[in-house]
Amino acid sequence: MPTAFITGATAGIGAAFARRLASDGFDLVLLARDGKRLAGIADELGTTYRIGVEVLPADLSTDEGISAAEQRVAQGVDLLVNNAGFGHQGVFLDVPVEDEITMLRVHCEAVLRLTSAALPGMIERGRGGVINVASVAAFLARGTYSASKIWVVGFSQSVMQDLARRPEARNVYVMAVCPGWVRTEFHERAHMDVSNIPDRLWLSPDRVVDEALRDLRRGVQVSVPGLPYKAVAALTRLVPRSLSGRLSSRVGRSYT
Repeated sequence: MPTAFITGATAGIGAAFARRLASDGFDLVLLARDGKRLAGIADELGTTYRIGVEVLPADLSTDEGISAAEQRVAQGVDLLVNNAGFGHQGVFLDVPVEDEITMLRVHCEAVLRLTSAALPGMIERGRGGVINVASVAAFLARGTYSASKIWVVGFSQSVMQDLARRPEARNVYVMAVCPGWVRTEFHERAHMDVSNIPDRLWLSPDRVVDEALRDLRRGVQVSVPGLPYKAVAALTRLVPRSLSGRLSSRVGRSYT
């Protein structure tokens, strides 16, 4: 059976990836900070889908956590989903610098190191994929969160371009997926007031996963689930970044 390694696997998009890949017959390696919750999800998925599920309780904001994840990924996985992430409880200068650095470690350093650990084995086997969960915020200007997701998109595209130069990596793919507003615990944890976001703009985690996996099979480098967000991504190429930044900084950025 193929094996998928998923970070941030206990809720939201990460849990949706775990359910979908389990139903597709993947064995799973699930990483999250909450070991008790992780064990519960592993038991549920293993029993329901009769697959093997490993758990790796680890904190990707620490070097120890990233190193533990690197070591397991380097043992060999067929699909890596770098999904772990979080939002700040405020805007830049209202957030301690230490918290900003923690975000960069989880969103950028962990993604770089786990991708680097996964790809040699995939290239050697002649197949594999990496999905790096970014955000539609990568097309906008919304503080450190946006900047970190811009990096994820650029990194994913750059790695894919380098892989394209290797004949032995022709069946290995790296893709960034850029969801918009998704109904998960993310906004509650960041104490964000999202009451002004229209219902039509909300996506389900399952839809994000379905579109991401479809696009990965197609060799898409940047997946943007949902027509409204595809339009946003297209429009930001036409609108001056200063204007799109002013508009986006006001939407969904009030905190409780």
